[in-house]
Amino acid sequence: MGLLDRAGARLTSHPEEAEILVVNTCSFIDTAKQESVDTILEMARHKTEGRASKLIVAGCLVERYRDEIRKNIPEVDAVIGTGELESILEAAGVAPAPRAVSPFNIIAGVAPAAVHSGQESLAGTHKHEPAFRPEGDLREQQGRFTRQSWDGAAHMLPTYLYDETTPRLLATGKTSAYIKIAEGCDHPCTFCVIPNLRGKFRSRRFESVVAEARQLVARGVQEITLIGQDTTCYGEDLGLKDGLALLLDELAKIPGLRWLRFLYAYPNRITGKLLETIARHDNICKYLDVPLQHASPAVLKSMKRGAGADIFLKTLDKVRAAVPGIALRTSFIVGFPGETAEDIAILEDFVKAAQFDWLGVFSYSDEEGSGAHAFDAKVPKRTIEARRRKLMKLQQGISKNARQQWIGRELVILAEGESDETPLLWEARTQFHAPEIDGKVYINDFGDLQALEAGRFYNAVITEAHEYDVVARVVSGPL
Repeated sequence: MGLLDRAGARLTSHPEEAEILVVNTCSFIDTAKQESVDTILEMARHKTEGRASKLIVAGCLVERYRDEIRKNIPEVDAVIGTGELESILEAAGVAPAPRAVSPFNIIAGVAPAAVHSGQESLAGTHKHEPAFRPEGDLREQQGRFTRQSWDGAAHMLPTYLYDETTPRLLATGKTSAYIKIAEGCDHPCTFCVIPNLRGKFRSRRFESVVAEARQLVARGVQEITLIGQDTTCYGEDLGLKDGLALLLDELAKIPGLRWLRFLYAYPNRITGKLLETIARHDNICKYLDVPLQHASPAVLKSMKRGAGADIFLKTLDKVRAAVPGIALRTSFIVGFPGETAEDIAILEDFVKAAQFDWLGVFSYSDEEGSGAHAFDAKVPKRTIEARRRKLMKLQQGISKNARQQWIGRELVILAEGESDETPLLWEARTQFHAPEIDGKVYINDFGDLQALEAGRFYNAVITEAHEYDVVARVVSGPL
Protein backbone atom coordinates (compact mmCIF):
# COMPACT_ATOMS: atom_id res chain seq x y z
CA MET A 1 0.00 0.00 0.00
CA GLY A 2 2.80 2.39 0.89
CA LEU A 3 4.72 1.68 -2.30
CA LEU A 4 1.64 2.17 -4.48
CA ASP A 5 0.69 5.36 -2.66
CA ARG A 6 4.18 6.81 -3.06
CA ALA A 7 4.11 5.99 -6.78
CA GLY A 8 0.93 8.04 -7.17
CA ALA A 9 -1.80 5.40 -7.08
CA ARG A 10 -5.07 6.36 -5.42
CA LEU A 11 -6.13 3.58 -3.07
CA THR A 12 -9.72 2.49 -2.46
CA SER A 13 -11.26 -0.13 -0.20
CA HIS A 14 -14.21 -0.54 -2.59
CA PRO A 15 -13.40 -3.17 -5.24
CA GLU A 16 -16.12 -1.96 -7.58
CA GLU A 17 -14.24 1.36 -7.90
CA ALA A 18 -10.80 -0.11 -8.53
CA GLU A 19 -8.95 -0.44 -11.81
CA ILE A 20 -6.32 -2.67 -10.18
CA LEU A 21 -7.28 -5.27 -7.57
CA VAL A 22 -4.74 -6.67 -5.10
CA VAL A 23 -5.58 -9.65 -2.88
CA ASN A 24 -3.16 -10.30 -0.01
CA THR A 25 -3.47 -13.95 1.01
CA CYS A 26 -2.82 -16.41 3.84
CA SER A 27 -1.85 -20.07 3.46
CA PHE A 28 -1.39 -21.20 7.06
CA ILE A 29 -4.36 -23.55 7.47
CA ASP A 30 -7.18 -24.88 5.27
CA THR A 31 -9.76 -22.30 6.34
CA ALA A 32 -7.34 -19.44 5.58
CA LYS A 33 -6.52 -20.90 2.17
CA GLN A 34 -10.21 -21.29 1.38
CA GLU A 35 -10.95 -17.71 2.42
CA SER A 36 -8.08 -16.51 0.24
CA VAL A 37 -9.28 -18.49 -2.79
CA ASP A 38 -12.87 -17.32 -2.30
CA THR A 39 -11.70 -13.70 -2.19
CA ILE A 40 -9.59 -14.12 -5.35
CA LEU A 41 -12.60 -15.57 -7.19
CA GLU A 42 -14.82 -12.75 -5.92
CA MET A 43 -12.32 -10.16 -7.17
CA ALA A 44 -12.03 -12.01 -10.49
CA ARG A 45 -15.72 -11.29 -11.06
CA HIS A 46 -15.04 -7.58 -10.63
CA LYS A 47 -12.52 -7.93 -13.44
CA THR A 48 -14.75 -9.92 -15.81
CA GLU A 49 -17.98 -8.02 -15.05
CA GLY A 50 -16.78 -4.67 -13.70
CA ARG A 51 -14.26 -1.94 -14.42
CA ALA A 52 -11.10 -3.58 -13.05
CA SER A 53 -8.41 -4.27 -15.65
CA LYS A 54 -5.84 -6.09 -13.49
CA LEU A 55 -5.95 -8.66 -10.67
CA ILE A 56 -2.82 -9.26 -8.56
CA VAL A 57 -2.48 -11.97 -5.92
CA ALA A 58 0.12 -11.49 -3.17
CA GLY A 59 1.26 -13.15 0.03
CA CYS A 60 1.65 -16.64 1.43
CA LEU A 61 -0.70 -18.44 -0.97
CA VAL A 62 1.67 -17.41 -3.75
CA GLU A 63 4.62 -18.97 -1.93
CA ARG A 64 2.71 -22.26 -1.82
CA TYR A 65 0.77 -22.29 -5.12
CA ARG A 66 2.52 -19.81 -7.40
CA ASP A 67 1.96 -21.71 -10.66
CA GLU A 68 -1.38 -23.22 -9.64
CA ILE A 69 -2.96 -19.80 -9.14
CA ARG A 70 -2.00 -18.59 -12.60
CA LYS A 71 -3.03 -21.86 -14.24
CA ASN A 72 -6.40 -22.32 -12.51
CA ILE A 73 -7.51 -18.69 -12.24
CA PRO A 74 -6.68 -17.12 -15.63
CA GLU A 75 -8.07 -13.74 -14.54
CA VAL A 76 -4.97 -13.32 -12.33
CA ASP A 77 -2.41 -11.11 -14.08
CA ALA A 78 0.48 -11.32 -11.60
CA VAL A 79 1.55 -13.07 -8.41
CA ILE A 80 3.83 -11.58 -5.75
CA GLY A 81 5.41 -13.65 -2.99
CA THR A 82 6.17 -12.56 0.56
CA GLY A 83 9.70 -11.49 -0.40
CA GLU A 84 8.83 -9.58 -3.57
CA LEU A 85 7.10 -6.46 -2.28
CA GLU A 86 8.66 -4.00 -4.72
CA SER A 87 7.31 -6.10 -7.60
CA ILE A 88 3.88 -4.59 -6.89
CA LEU A 89 4.78 -1.54 -8.97
CA GLU A 90 5.73 -3.55 -12.04
CA ALA A 91 2.74 -5.86 -11.61
CA ALA A 92 0.31 -2.96 -11.29
CA GLY A 93 1.89 -1.06 -14.18
CA VAL A 94 2.46 1.93 -11.92
CA ALA A 95 5.65 3.79 -12.74
CA PRO A 96 7.95 4.43 -9.77
CA ALA A 97 7.79 8.11 -8.87
CA PRO A 98 9.27 10.45 -6.28
CA ARG A 99 7.38 10.26 -3.02
CA ALA A 100 4.28 12.44 -3.14
CA VAL A 101 3.46 14.60 -0.15
CA SER A 102 0.59 12.75 1.52
CA PRO A 103 -0.94 12.89 5.01
CA PHE A 104 -1.13 9.11 4.84
CA ASN A 105 2.57 8.55 4.09
CA ILE A 106 3.38 7.55 7.64
CA ILE A 107 6.98 6.54 6.98
CA ALA A 108 9.23 8.65 4.79
CA GLY A 109 10.47 6.80 1.73
CA VAL A 110 13.57 6.51 -0.38
CA ALA A 111 14.00 5.95 -4.10
CA PRO A 112 12.33 2.65 -5.10
CA ALA A 113 14.57 -0.38 -5.47
CA ALA A 114 14.99 -2.08 -8.80
CA VAL A 115 12.46 -4.81 -9.54
CA HIS A 116 13.75 -8.24 -10.40
CA SER A 117 10.73 -10.09 -11.73
CA GLY A 118 10.25 -13.53 -10.27
CA GLN A 119 13.13 -13.12 -7.80
CA GLU A 120 13.52 -11.73 -4.33
CA SER A 121 13.20 -7.94 -4.46
CA LEU A 122 16.16 -5.92 -3.26
CA ALA A 123 14.52 -3.69 -0.70
CA GLY A 124 14.66 -2.54 2.89
CA THR A 125 17.35 -4.28 4.89
CA HIS A 126 17.54 -6.83 2.09
CA LYS A 127 20.03 -4.37 0.64
CA HIS A 128 22.42 -6.18 2.99
CA GLU A 129 22.95 -9.91 3.31
CA PRO A 130 20.59 -11.04 6.10
CA ALA A 131 22.07 -12.72 9.14
CA PHE A 132 20.67 -16.05 10.27
CA ARG A 133 20.80 -17.95 13.54
CA PRO A 134 22.98 -21.11 13.65
CA GLU A 135 19.78 -22.93 14.62
CA GLY A 136 18.18 -21.83 11.36
CA ASP A 137 21.17 -22.88 9.28
CA LEU A 138 21.15 -26.29 10.97
CA ARG A 139 17.43 -26.74 10.40
CA GLU A 140 17.88 -25.82 6.75
CA GLN A 141 20.48 -28.59 6.43
CA GLN A 142 17.97 -30.95 8.04
CA GLY A 143 15.34 -30.03 5.43
CA ARG A 144 13.07 -27.87 7.61
CA PHE A 145 12.46 -25.29 4.87
CA THR A 146 12.18 -27.59 1.88
CA ARG A 147 9.56 -26.93 -0.78
CA GLN A 148 10.35 -29.89 -3.01
CA SER A 149 6.93 -31.46 -2.52
CA TRP A 150 5.13 -28.21 -3.36
CA ASP A 151 4.32 -28.12 -7.05
CA GLY A 152 4.65 -24.62 -8.40
CA ALA A 153 6.46 -23.12 -5.42
CA ALA A 154 9.53 -21.01 -6.10
CA HIS A 155 12.74 -22.62 -4.94
CA MET A 156 14.02 -19.46 -3.24
CA LEU A 157 13.04 -18.77 0.34
CA PRO A 158 12.03 -15.17 1.14
CA THR A 159 14.78 -13.07 2.72
CA TYR A 160 13.00 -9.69 2.56
CA LEU A 161 12.85 -7.32 5.53
CA TYR A 162 11.30 -3.88 5.42
CA ASP A 163 12.97 -1.03 7.29
CA GLU A 164 12.22 2.46 8.58
CA THR A 165 12.60 3.97 5.11
CA THR A 166 9.99 1.70 3.52
CA PRO A 167 6.77 3.67 2.89
CA ARG A 168 3.68 2.35 4.63
CA LEU A 169 0.09 3.37 5.13
CA LEU A 170 -1.39 3.22 8.60
CA ALA A 171 -4.53 1.11 8.24
CA THR A 172 -5.17 0.73 11.98
CA GLY A 173 -6.47 4.20 12.84
CA LYS A 174 -4.51 7.21 14.04
CA THR A 175 -3.65 5.89 17.52
CA SER A 176 -2.48 2.28 17.11
CA ALA A 177 0.11 0.64 14.88
CA TYR A 178 1.90 -2.67 14.46
CA ILE A 179 5.65 -2.93 13.92
CA LYS A 180 7.07 -6.17 12.56
CA ILE A 181 10.47 -6.68 14.21
CA ALA A 182 11.43 -9.97 12.57
CA GLU A 183 10.44 -12.35 9.79
CA GLY A 184 10.52 -16.11 9.42
CA CYS A 185 10.85 -18.89 11.99
CA ASP A 186 13.40 -21.61 12.74
CA HIS A 187 11.36 -23.76 15.12
CA PRO A 188 10.68 -27.37 14.05
CA CYS A 189 6.97 -27.54 15.04
CA THR A 190 5.46 -30.42 13.05
CA PHE A 191 2.00 -28.83 12.67
CA CYS A 192 3.32 -25.65 11.02
CA VAL A 193 4.36 -24.63 7.49
CA ILE A 194 5.15 -20.99 8.26
CA PRO A 195 8.94 -21.54 8.00
CA ASN A 196 8.40 -22.95 4.48
CA LEU A 197 6.33 -19.88 3.57
CA ARG A 198 8.30 -17.14 5.32
CA GLY A 199 11.86 -18.48 5.39
CA LYS A 200 14.47 -18.55 8.12
CA PHE A 201 14.25 -16.29 11.16
CA ARG A 202 15.81 -12.88 10.64
CA SER A 203 15.64 -9.75 12.77
CA ARG A 204 15.33 -6.18 11.65
CA ARG A 205 18.17 -3.92 12.75
CA PHE A 206 17.68 -2.55 16.25
CA GLU A 207 18.10 1.06 15.11
CA SER A 208 15.61 0.54 12.29
CA VAL A 209 12.83 -0.57 14.65
CA VAL A 210 13.50 2.30 17.05
CA ALA A 211 13.52 4.83 14.19
CA GLU A 212 10.19 3.54 12.86
CA ALA A 213 8.63 3.69 16.33
CA ARG A 214 9.83 7.29 16.81
CA GLN A 215 8.39 8.29 13.44
CA LEU A 216 5.04 6.70 14.25
CA VAL A 217 4.78 8.38 17.66
CA ALA A 218 5.73 11.72 16.09
CA ARG A 219 2.66 11.32 13.89
CA GLY A 220 0.28 10.67 16.77
CA VAL A 221 0.51 6.93 17.37
CA GLN A 222 0.24 6.13 21.10
CA GLU A 223 -0.05 2.32 21.02
CA ILE A 224 2.53 0.10 19.33
CA THR A 225 2.29 -3.68 19.09
CA LEU A 226 5.46 -5.54 18.13
CA ILE A 227 4.87 -8.64 16.02
CA GLY A 228 6.81 -11.37 14.24
CA GLN A 229 6.49 -15.10 13.80
CA ASP A 230 8.79 -15.36 16.85
CA THR A 231 9.34 -12.08 18.66
CA THR A 232 11.20 -13.64 21.62
CA CYS A 233 14.12 -14.69 19.40
CA TYR A 234 14.59 -11.08 18.32
CA GLY A 235 18.23 -10.10 17.93
CA GLU A 236 19.79 -13.55 18.32
CA ASP A 237 20.92 -13.45 14.69
CA LEU A 238 22.40 -9.99 15.32
CA GLY A 239 24.46 -11.14 18.28
CA LEU A 240 22.16 -9.59 20.90
CA LYS A 241 21.47 -11.33 24.21
CA ASP A 242 17.97 -10.65 25.50
CA GLY A 243 17.36 -8.62 22.35
CA LEU A 244 13.61 -8.25 22.88
CA ALA A 245 14.12 -6.93 26.43
CA LEU A 246 16.71 -4.45 25.15
CA LEU A 247 14.37 -3.31 22.38
CA LEU A 248 11.40 -2.90 24.73
CA ASP A 249 13.56 -0.94 27.15
CA GLU A 250 14.60 1.49 24.41
CA LEU A 251 11.12 1.86 22.90
CA ALA A 252 9.52 2.45 26.30
CA LYS A 253 11.60 5.62 26.65
CA ILE A 254 9.96 7.29 23.64
CA PRO A 255 7.96 10.30 24.92
CA GLY A 256 4.27 10.04 24.02
CA LEU A 257 4.15 6.25 23.68
CA ARG A 258 1.38 5.26 26.08
CA TRP A 259 1.03 1.50 25.41
CA LEU A 260 3.72 -0.88 24.14
CA ARG A 261 3.19 -4.62 23.82
CA PHE A 262 4.52 -7.61 21.91
CA LEU A 263 2.79 -10.77 20.72
CA TYR A 264 3.68 -14.47 20.32
CA ALA A 265 6.18 -15.31 23.07
CA TYR A 266 7.83 -18.72 22.75
CA PRO A 267 7.57 -20.29 26.25
CA ASN A 268 11.23 -21.23 26.76
CA ARG A 269 12.37 -17.74 25.65
CA ILE A 270 10.63 -15.88 28.50
CA THR A 271 13.70 -14.70 30.41
CA GLY A 272 13.98 -12.99 33.76
CA LYS A 273 15.37 -9.91 31.98
CA LEU A 274 12.30 -9.79 29.73
CA LEU A 275 9.90 -9.98 32.67
CA GLU A 276 11.88 -7.41 34.65
CA THR A 277 11.67 -5.03 31.68
CA ILE A 278 7.89 -5.48 31.39
CA ALA A 279 7.48 -4.83 35.12
CA ARG A 280 9.77 -1.77 35.21
CA HIS A 281 8.08 0.39 32.57
CA ASP A 282 4.57 1.71 33.15
CA ASN A 283 3.91 2.04 29.42
CA ILE A 284 4.75 -1.61 28.62
CA CYS A 285 1.39 -3.35 28.80
CA LYS A 286 1.11 -5.97 31.51
CA TYR A 287 0.09 -8.56 28.95
CA LEU A 288 1.79 -11.70 27.65
CA ASP A 289 0.66 -13.90 24.77
CA VAL A 290 2.28 -17.36 24.99
CA PRO A 291 0.87 -19.86 22.44
CA LEU A 292 1.52 -23.15 24.26
CA GLN A 293 -0.29 -25.37 21.68
CA HIS A 294 -0.96 -28.21 24.19
CA ALA A 295 -0.18 -29.39 27.73
CA SER A 296 0.23 -33.16 27.26
CA PRO A 297 3.96 -34.04 27.17
CA ALA A 298 3.26 -36.82 24.66
CA VAL A 299 1.47 -34.50 22.21
CA LEU A 300 4.01 -31.72 22.67
CA LYS A 301 6.84 -34.15 21.97
CA SER A 302 5.10 -35.24 18.78
CA MET A 303 4.65 -31.57 17.88
CA LYS A 304 8.41 -31.06 18.50
CA ARG A 305 7.56 -28.42 21.06
CA GLY A 306 8.69 -30.14 24.27
CA ALA A 307 7.81 -29.46 27.92
CA GLY A 308 4.35 -30.11 29.40
CA ALA A 309 1.79 -28.97 31.95
CA ASP A 310 4.08 -29.06 35.00
CA ILE A 311 6.83 -27.01 33.36
CA PHE A 312 4.30 -24.57 31.92
CA LEU A 313 2.68 -24.00 35.32
CA LYS A 314 6.10 -23.16 36.80
CA THR A 315 6.68 -20.71 33.94
CA LEU A 316 3.32 -19.04 34.56
CA ASP A 317 4.06 -18.79 38.28
CA LYS A 318 7.38 -17.09 37.44
CA VAL A 319 5.62 -14.64 35.12
CA ARG A 320 2.93 -13.73 37.63
CA ALA A 321 5.46 -13.31 40.45
CA ALA A 322 7.61 -10.99 38.33
CA VAL A 323 4.71 -8.96 36.90
CA PRO A 324 1.77 -8.90 39.35
CA GLY A 325 -1.59 -8.48 37.68
CA ILE A 326 -0.34 -9.44 34.22
CA ALA A 327 -2.95 -10.69 31.74
CA LEU A 328 -2.02 -14.02 30.13
CA ARG A 329 -3.22 -15.27 26.78
CA THR A 330 -2.54 -18.62 25.12
CA SER A 331 -3.80 -20.80 22.29
CA PHE A 332 -4.08 -24.54 21.88
CA ILE A 333 -4.44 -27.01 19.01
CA VAL A 334 -6.78 -29.96 19.55
CA GLY A 335 -7.00 -33.02 17.33
CA PHE A 336 -3.29 -33.37 16.61
CA PRO A 337 -2.56 -36.86 15.16
CA GLY A 338 -2.35 -39.41 17.93
CA GLU A 339 -4.07 -37.21 20.52
CA THR A 340 -5.99 -39.39 22.99
CA ALA A 341 -8.76 -38.81 25.51
CA GLU A 342 -6.07 -38.95 28.20
CA ASP A 343 -4.12 -36.16 26.45
CA ILE A 344 -7.26 -34.02 26.38
CA ALA A 345 -7.86 -34.68 30.08
CA ILE A 346 -4.33 -33.43 30.83
CA LEU A 347 -5.03 -30.31 28.78
CA GLU A 348 -8.34 -29.67 30.55
CA ASP A 349 -6.73 -30.05 33.99
CA PHE A 350 -3.99 -27.64 32.92
CA VAL A 351 -6.50 -25.03 31.75
CA LYS A 352 -8.26 -25.24 35.13
CA ALA A 353 -4.96 -24.83 36.99
CA ALA A 354 -3.49 -22.11 34.75
CA GLN A 355 -6.49 -19.73 34.86
CA PHE A 356 -5.67 -17.87 31.66
CA ASP A 357 -7.32 -14.50 31.08
CA TRP A 358 -7.72 -15.19 27.36
CA LEU A 359 -7.58 -18.49 25.51
CA GLY A 360 -8.14 -19.61 21.94
CA VAL A 361 -8.62 -23.21 20.78
CA PHE A 362 -8.00 -24.21 17.17
CA SER A 363 -8.83 -27.42 15.35
CA TYR A 364 -5.79 -29.20 13.91
CA SER A 365 -5.38 -28.57 10.18
CA ASP A 366 -3.53 -31.36 8.33
CA GLU A 367 -1.24 -29.27 6.14
CA GLU A 368 0.67 -30.84 3.28
CA GLY A 369 4.33 -30.01 3.77
CA SER A 370 4.15 -30.10 7.56
CA GLY A 371 5.87 -32.86 9.49
CA ALA A 372 2.58 -34.05 10.98
CA HIS A 373 0.99 -34.55 7.56
CA ALA A 374 2.68 -37.97 7.34
CA PHE A 375 1.64 -39.01 10.86
CA ASP A 376 -0.85 -41.84 11.35
CA ALA A 377 -3.67 -41.94 13.92
CA LYS A 378 -5.52 -38.94 12.53
CA VAL A 379 -8.34 -37.75 14.80
CA PRO A 380 -11.84 -37.61 13.21
CA LYS A 381 -13.13 -34.10 12.55
CA ARG A 382 -16.25 -34.62 14.69
CA THR A 383 -14.07 -35.65 17.63
CA ILE A 384 -11.82 -32.63 17.10
CA GLU A 385 -14.78 -30.25 17.09
CA ALA A 386 -16.27 -31.83 20.23
CA ARG A 387 -12.95 -31.46 22.04
CA ARG A 388 -12.63 -27.84 20.91
CA ARG A 389 -16.14 -26.95 22.10
CA LYS A 390 -15.62 -28.61 25.48
CA LEU A 391 -12.37 -26.77 26.10
CA MET A 392 -13.87 -23.41 25.11
CA LYS A 393 -16.84 -24.06 27.41
CA LEU A 394 -14.42 -24.73 30.26
CA GLN A 395 -12.55 -21.50 29.57
CA GLN A 396 -15.82 -19.57 29.36
CA GLY A 397 -16.45 -20.17 33.04
CA ILE A 398 -12.88 -19.28 33.97
CA SER A 399 -13.08 -16.07 31.95
CA LYS A 400 -16.40 -15.08 33.52
CA ASN A 401 -14.98 -15.48 37.03
CA ALA A 402 -11.90 -13.46 36.09
CA ARG A 403 -13.96 -10.64 34.59
CA GLN A 404 -16.14 -10.50 37.73
CA GLN A 405 -13.00 -9.52 39.66
CA TRP A 406 -12.75 -6.39 37.50
CA ILE A 407 -16.02 -4.87 38.78
CA GLY A 408 -15.28 -1.64 40.62
CA ARG A 409 -11.77 -1.24 39.18
CA GLU A 410 -10.78 2.03 37.56
CA LEU A 411 -8.77 1.43 34.40
CA VAL A 412 -7.40 3.44 31.49
CA ILE A 413 -9.30 2.58 28.33
CA LEU A 414 -8.72 3.31 24.65
CA ALA A 415 -12.02 4.26 23.00
CA GLU A 416 -12.37 2.64 19.56
CA GLY A 417 -15.75 3.88 18.39
CA GLU A 418 -19.43 3.01 18.28
CA SER A 419 -20.27 -0.64 18.73
CA ASP A 420 -21.22 -2.62 15.64
CA GLU A 421 -24.15 -4.00 17.62
CA THR A 422 -25.77 -0.70 18.61
CA PRO A 423 -24.89 3.03 18.45
CA LEU A 424 -26.00 3.23 22.11
CA LEU A 425 -22.73 1.56 23.15
CA TRP A 426 -19.10 2.42 22.47
CA GLU A 427 -16.32 -0.15 22.35
CA ALA A 428 -12.96 0.20 24.06
CA ARG A 429 -9.92 -1.76 25.26
CA THR A 430 -7.64 -1.75 28.31
CA GLN A 431 -3.94 -2.54 28.37
CA PHE A 432 -5.05 -6.12 29.14
CA HIS A 433 -6.70 -6.45 25.71
CA ALA A 434 -4.62 -6.89 22.55
CA PRO A 435 -6.18 -5.37 19.43
CA GLU A 436 -8.90 -7.48 17.79
CA ILE A 437 -8.27 -10.81 19.56
CA ASP A 438 -9.51 -10.45 23.15
CA GLY A 439 -12.78 -9.40 24.79
CA LYS A 440 -14.19 -5.88 24.70
CA VAL A 441 -15.05 -3.05 27.04
CA TYR A 442 -18.52 -1.67 26.31
CA ILE A 443 -19.13 1.91 27.43
CA ASN A 444 -22.76 2.74 28.24
CA ASP A 445 -22.17 5.86 30.35
CA PHE A 446 -20.01 8.80 29.25
CA GLY A 447 -20.10 10.37 32.74
CA ASP A 448 -19.82 14.16 32.53
CA LEU A 449 -18.72 14.06 28.88
CA GLN A 450 -21.12 14.83 26.06
CA ALA A 451 -19.27 12.57 23.63
CA LEU A 452 -16.20 10.38 23.25
CA GLU A 453 -13.55 10.55 20.55
CA ALA A 454 -12.27 7.40 18.90
CA GLY A 455 -8.55 6.90 19.42
CA ARG A 456 -8.45 8.80 22.73
CA PHE A 457 -7.72 7.44 26.21
CA TYR A 458 -10.05 7.84 29.20
CA ASN A 459 -10.37 6.68 32.79
CA ALA A 460 -13.32 4.36 33.33
CA VAL A 461 -14.82 2.23 36.09
CA ILE A 462 -15.93 -1.33 35.32
CA THR A 463 -19.60 -1.70 36.31
CA GLU A 464 -20.63 -5.08 34.86
CA ALA A 465 -18.91 -8.29 33.77
CA HIS A 466 -19.92 -11.01 31.36
CA GLU A 467 -18.18 -14.13 30.03
CA TYR A 468 -15.62 -12.28 27.92
CA ASP A 469 -16.66 -8.64 27.92
CA VAL A 470 -17.17 -5.95 30.55
CA VAL A 471 -19.24 -2.76 30.76
CA ALA A 472 -17.72 0.51 31.94
CA ARG A 473 -18.58 4.11 32.88
CA VAL A 474 -16.21 6.91 31.88
CA VAL A 475 -15.10 8.96 34.87
CA SER A 476 -12.53 11.33 33.35
CA GLY A 477 -10.56 12.20 30.25
CA PRO A 478 -9.52 12.38 27.54
CA LEU A 479 -6.01 11.77 28.83
